[in-house]
Amino acid sequence: MAIVITENLTKVYGEGETAVTALDHVNVAVQAGEFVAVMGPSGCGKSTLLHLVGGLDLPTAGRVVLDGNDLAALSDDRLTVLRRREIGFIFQFFNLIPILTAAENASLPLLLDGAKPGEARAHAQKWLERLGLGDRLGSRPDQLSGGQQQRVAIARALVTEPALVLADEPTGNVDTRAGEEIAGLLRQAVTDWKQTVLMVTHDPRIAAYADRIVFLKDGRVVEQAQLSEQQPANG
Repeated sequence: MAIVITENLTKVYGEGETAVTALDHVNVAVQAGEFVAVMGPSGCGKSTLLHLVGGLDLPTAGRVVLDGNDLAALSDDRLTVLRRREIGFIFQFFNLIPILTAAENASLPLLLDGAKPGEARAHAQKWLERLGLGDRLGSRPDQLSGGQQQRVAIARALVTEPALVLADEPTGNVDTRAGEEIAGLLRQAVTDWKQTVLMVTHDPRIAAYADRIVFLKDGRVVEQAQLSEQQPANG
């Protein structure tokens, strides 16, 4: 089953002679339990694609269907709830709250959705332990390395067990070794924890962890490469 379908997805910034087409009739589908990487030169539309799929921006034309929901047909309130419950976001910069501990940062999406603090913390602790941070639950971001901070950000993205995880250059702000570890954790999230991941990266070594690579150029899909046999998630 496709978790994400984009149909002729188009995004144009500006008007008239100054208009820039960031995405040009992009058709992509991501299946449940699949890890898809998006690659291409700078300015090719990679991040724009993620922003549109995540409901952070509106398309000029075409549509995004996420887990059966046409994003354009949702009210602002419904879209906000869908983003909070069905999408986990991981960015290049960790966007952690400095005064909160790892456990508090990771539990935020659940607290915002009305979970009881004890339940939210227990769930956050489970994900932080899975990601190798069981001994750093009480650490603030400034007490963690870059790779550890990104692990907290991944736990925060996974804590709601969303339908889709969107990762925008998730290894772009850490060293090579930490980047490989983070890519491996995203691979594990798909293989072991039955998540679905759509990741933008400029690094071929990181893209190699995916099941499939979609190549963009000038806002269009120019090629797709299957790297491994995709194993659909159960249920």
